[in-house]
Amino acid sequence: MIELLFTLIFTEMALIVIFVFRTPLRKFVIMGIDQVKRGRGPIVVKTVGGTVFVVMMSSVYNAVEIQNRWSQDGEVSPTDQILFAYHLLEASLMGFSLFLALMIDRLHHYIRELGIRRKSMEAAKNQNKVFDEGNTGISEDIKALEEESTALRAKIKELEAQLGEKTKEESSAEANKLALKKQSEGFLIECDRLLKENQSLRSELQSLDRKLSHSDSKKIM
Repeated sequence: MIELLFTLIFTEMALIVIFVFRTPLRKFVIMGIDQVKRGRGPIVVKTVGGTVFVVMMSSVYNAVEIQNRWSQDGEVSPTDQILFAYHLLEASLMGFSLFLALMIDRLHHYIRELGIRRKSMEAAKNQNKVFDEGNTGISEDIKALEEESTALRAKIKELEAQLGEKTKEESSAEANKLALKKQSEGFLIECDRLLKENQSLRSELQSLDRKLSHSDSKKIM
Protein backbone atom coordinates (compact mmCIF):
# COMPACT_ATOMS: atom_id res chain seq x y z
CA MET A 1 0.00 0.00 0.00
CA ILE A 2 2.80 2.42 0.90
CA GLU A 3 4.66 1.63 -2.34
CA LEU A 4 1.46 2.24 -4.34
CA LEU A 5 0.89 5.57 -2.60
CA PHE A 6 4.48 6.68 -3.29
CA THR A 7 4.09 5.69 -6.93
CA LEU A 8 0.83 7.64 -7.11
CA ILE A 9 2.40 10.72 -5.49
CA PHE A 10 5.44 10.70 -7.79
CA THR A 11 3.15 10.30 -10.81
CA GLU A 12 1.06 13.24 -9.68
CA MET A 13 4.17 15.33 -9.09
CA ALA A 14 5.39 14.47 -12.59
CA LEU A 15 2.04 15.56 -14.03
CA ILE A 16 2.26 18.87 -12.13
CA VAL A 17 5.77 19.46 -13.49
CA ILE A 18 4.49 18.72 -17.02
CA PHE A 19 1.67 21.22 -16.48
CA VAL A 20 4.06 23.91 -15.27
CA PHE A 21 6.34 23.82 -18.31
CA ARG A 22 4.96 24.43 -21.79
CA THR A 23 6.09 21.40 -23.76
CA PRO A 24 4.48 19.25 -26.49
CA LEU A 25 3.95 16.55 -23.84
CA ARG A 26 1.60 18.86 -21.95
CA LYS A 27 -0.87 18.81 -24.86
CA PHE A 28 -1.07 15.01 -24.74
CA VAL A 29 -1.52 15.07 -20.95
CA ILE A 30 -4.29 17.68 -21.24
CA MET A 31 -5.98 15.62 -23.94
CA GLY A 32 -5.76 12.52 -21.72
CA ILE A 33 -7.29 14.33 -18.74
CA ASP A 34 -10.00 15.71 -21.04
CA GLN A 35 -10.86 12.13 -22.01
CA VAL A 36 -10.91 11.12 -18.34
CA LYS A 37 -13.34 13.96 -17.50
CA ARG A 38 -15.79 12.87 -20.20
CA GLY A 39 -18.52 10.30 -19.83
CA ARG A 40 -18.27 8.22 -16.66
CA GLY A 41 -14.71 9.39 -15.91
CA PRO A 42 -15.69 12.03 -13.33
CA ILE A 43 -17.89 9.53 -11.46
CA VAL A 44 -15.04 6.99 -11.34
CA VAL A 45 -12.55 9.64 -10.17
CA LYS A 46 -14.91 10.87 -7.46
CA THR A 47 -15.53 7.29 -6.32
CA VAL A 48 -11.78 6.57 -6.10
CA GLY A 49 -11.15 9.87 -4.33
CA GLY A 50 -13.98 9.17 -1.85
CA THR A 51 -12.58 5.67 -1.19
CA VAL A 52 -9.08 7.07 -0.59
CA PHE A 53 -10.53 9.71 1.74
CA VAL A 54 -12.42 7.04 3.75
CA VAL A 55 -9.30 4.89 4.01
CA MET A 56 -7.30 7.95 5.10
CA MET A 57 -9.82 8.75 7.81
CA SER A 58 -9.67 5.09 8.92
CA SER A 59 -5.88 5.31 9.21
CA VAL A 60 -6.17 8.56 11.15
CA TYR A 61 -8.72 6.90 13.47
CA ASN A 62 -6.44 3.91 14.04
CA ALA A 63 -3.51 6.20 14.81
CA VAL A 64 -5.64 8.17 17.29
CA GLU A 65 -6.79 4.92 18.92
CA ILE A 66 -3.21 3.79 19.38
CA GLN A 67 -2.28 7.16 20.85
CA ASN A 68 -5.23 6.99 23.27
CA ARG A 69 -4.19 3.52 24.30
CA TRP A 70 -0.73 4.82 25.06
CA SER A 71 -2.15 7.57 27.25
CA GLN A 72 -4.35 5.10 29.11
CA ASP A 73 -1.83 2.27 29.58
CA GLY A 74 1.21 4.43 29.95
CA GLU A 75 3.23 1.82 28.13
CA VAL A 76 4.47 2.03 24.55
CA SER A 77 5.11 -1.26 22.80
CA PRO A 78 7.28 -1.49 19.68
CA THR A 79 4.37 -2.99 17.72
CA ASP A 80 2.13 -0.02 18.59
CA GLN A 81 4.91 2.36 17.60
CA ILE A 82 5.27 0.65 14.22
CA LEU A 83 1.51 0.58 13.68
CA PHE A 84 1.19 4.22 14.73
CA ALA A 85 3.97 5.27 12.35
CA TYR A 86 2.49 3.10 9.56
CA HIS A 87 -1.02 4.53 9.93
CA LEU A 88 0.30 8.07 10.25
CA LEU A 89 2.48 7.68 7.13
CA GLU A 90 -0.36 6.06 5.24
CA ALA A 91 -2.78 8.85 6.17
CA SER A 92 -0.20 11.51 5.30
CA LEU A 93 0.50 9.94 1.89
CA MET A 94 -3.20 9.61 1.13
CA GLY A 95 -3.88 13.20 2.12
CA PHE A 96 -0.94 14.43 0.07
CA SER A 97 -2.07 12.39 -2.94
CA LEU A 98 -5.58 13.85 -2.67
CA PHE A 99 -4.11 17.36 -2.43
CA LEU A 100 -1.95 16.74 -5.51
CA ALA A 101 -4.97 15.34 -7.39
CA LEU A 102 -6.87 18.53 -6.55
CA MET A 103 -3.89 20.58 -7.73
CA ILE A 104 -3.82 18.65 -11.03
CA ASP A 105 -7.53 19.22 -11.54
CA ARG A 106 -7.24 22.96 -10.90
CA LEU A 107 -4.13 23.32 -13.09
CA HIS A 108 -5.90 21.49 -15.89
CA HIS A 109 -8.91 23.75 -15.52
CA TYR A 110 -6.81 26.95 -15.50
CA ILE A 111 -4.72 25.83 -18.49
CA ARG A 112 -7.89 25.05 -20.45
CA GLU A 113 -9.36 28.45 -19.53
CA LEU A 114 -6.10 30.15 -20.50
CA GLY A 115 -6.12 28.35 -23.87
CA ILE A 116 -9.73 29.35 -24.49
CA ARG A 117 -8.96 32.97 -23.60
CA ARG A 118 -5.90 32.98 -25.86
CA LYS A 119 -7.99 31.61 -28.72
CA SER A 120 -10.68 34.22 -28.09
CA MET A 121 -8.02 36.97 -27.97
CA GLU A 122 -6.50 35.72 -31.23
CA ALA A 123 -9.96 35.61 -32.80
CA ALA A 124 -10.61 39.15 -31.55
CA LYS A 125 -7.24 40.28 -32.95
CA ASN A 126 -8.07 38.68 -36.29
CA GLN A 127 -11.48 40.35 -36.28
CA ASN A 128 -9.85 43.69 -35.45
CA LYS A 129 -7.32 43.11 -38.22
CA VAL A 130 -10.08 42.31 -40.69
CA PHE A 131 -12.04 45.32 -39.43
CA ASP A 132 -8.98 47.57 -39.81
CA GLU A 133 -8.39 46.22 -43.32
CA GLY A 134 -12.06 46.83 -44.09
CA ASN A 135 -11.77 50.35 -42.70
CA THR A 136 -8.65 50.90 -44.82
CA GLY A 137 -10.51 49.73 -47.91
CA ILE A 138 -13.49 51.88 -46.99
CA SER A 139 -11.24 54.91 -46.42
CA GLU A 140 -9.62 54.35 -49.81
CA ASP A 141 -13.07 54.11 -51.40
CA ILE A 142 -14.10 57.30 -49.59
CA LYS A 143 -10.98 59.09 -50.85
CA ALA A 144 -11.69 57.91 -54.39
CA LEU A 145 -15.30 59.10 -54.08
CA GLU A 146 -14.15 62.45 -52.70
CA GLU A 147 -11.73 62.89 -55.60
CA GLU A 148 -14.47 61.95 -58.06
CA SER A 149 -16.85 64.37 -56.31
CA THR A 150 -14.23 67.15 -56.56
CA ALA A 151 -13.76 66.43 -60.27
CA LEU A 152 -17.53 66.46 -60.81
CA ARG A 153 -17.85 69.78 -58.94
CA ALA A 154 -15.15 71.31 -61.14
CA LYS A 155 -16.94 69.96 -64.23
CA ILE A 156 -20.24 71.39 -62.97
CA LYS A 157 -18.62 74.81 -62.45
CA GLU A 158 -17.17 74.66 -65.96
CA LEU A 159 -20.57 73.74 -67.40
CA GLU A 160 -22.22 76.53 -65.42
CA ALA A 161 -19.69 78.99 -66.84
CA GLN A 162 -20.36 77.73 -70.37
CA LEU A 163 -24.10 77.95 -69.74
CA GLY A 164 -23.70 81.54 -68.53
CA GLU A 165 -21.74 82.44 -71.66
CA LYS A 166 -24.35 80.79 -73.86
CA THR A 167 -27.11 82.58 -71.95
CA LYS A 168 -25.34 85.90 -72.51
CA GLU A 169 -24.94 85.06 -76.19
CA GLU A 170 -28.61 84.16 -76.44
CA SER A 171 -29.56 87.37 -74.63
CA SER A 172 -27.45 89.45 -77.02
CA ALA A 173 -28.88 87.53 -80.00
CA GLU A 174 -32.38 88.15 -78.69
CA ALA A 175 -31.58 91.84 -78.27
CA ASN A 176 -30.18 91.97 -81.83
CA LYS A 177 -33.28 90.20 -83.06
CA LEU A 178 -35.53 92.72 -81.35
CA ALA A 179 -33.45 95.58 -82.74
CA LEU A 180 -33.62 94.14 -86.26
CA LYS A 181 -37.34 93.60 -85.86
CA LYS A 182 -37.82 97.21 -84.81
CA GLN A 183 -35.57 98.34 -87.64
CA SER A 184 -37.54 96.26 -90.17
CA GLU A 185 -40.80 97.68 -88.82
CA GLY A 186 -39.35 101.14 -89.29
CA PHE A 187 -38.35 100.25 -92.84
CA LEU A 188 -41.85 98.97 -93.56
CA ILE A 189 -43.41 102.15 -92.20
CA GLU A 190 -40.99 104.23 -94.24
CA CYS A 191 -41.73 102.12 -97.32
CA ASP A 192 -45.45 102.57 -96.84
CA ARG A 193 -44.93 106.34 -96.50
CA LEU A 194 -42.82 106.43 -99.63
CA LEU A 195 -45.41 104.37 -101.50
CA LYS A 196 -48.11 106.80 -100.45
CA GLU A 197 -45.97 109.76 -101.47
CA ASN A 198 -45.21 108.06 -104.78
CA GLN A 199 -48.89 107.47 -105.35
CA SER A 200 -49.74 111.04 -104.50
CA LEU A 201 -47.01 112.28 -106.83
CA ARG A 202 -48.36 110.08 -109.58
CA SER A 203 -51.81 111.45 -108.97
CA GLU A 204 -50.50 114.98 -109.12
CA LEU A 205 -48.58 114.19 -112.32
CA GLN A 206 -51.65 112.67 -113.90
CA SER A 207 -53.71 115.69 -112.98
CA LEU A 208 -51.02 117.97 -114.44
CA ASP A 209 -50.95 115.92 -117.61
CA ARG A 210 -54.67 116.19 -117.91
CA LYS A 211 -54.57 119.90 -117.37
CA LEU A 212 -51.80 120.30 -119.97
CA SER A 213 -53.61 118.17 -122.52
CA HIS A 214 -56.79 120.11 -121.98
CA SER A 215 -55.02 123.47 -122.43
CA ASP A 216 -53.33 122.25 -125.61
CA SER A 217 -56.64 121.16 -127.06
CA LYS A 218 -58.09 124.59 -126.42
CA LYS A 219 -55.18 126.30 -128.15
CA ILE A 220 -55.59 124.19 -131.25
CA MET A 221 -59.24 125.05 -131.54
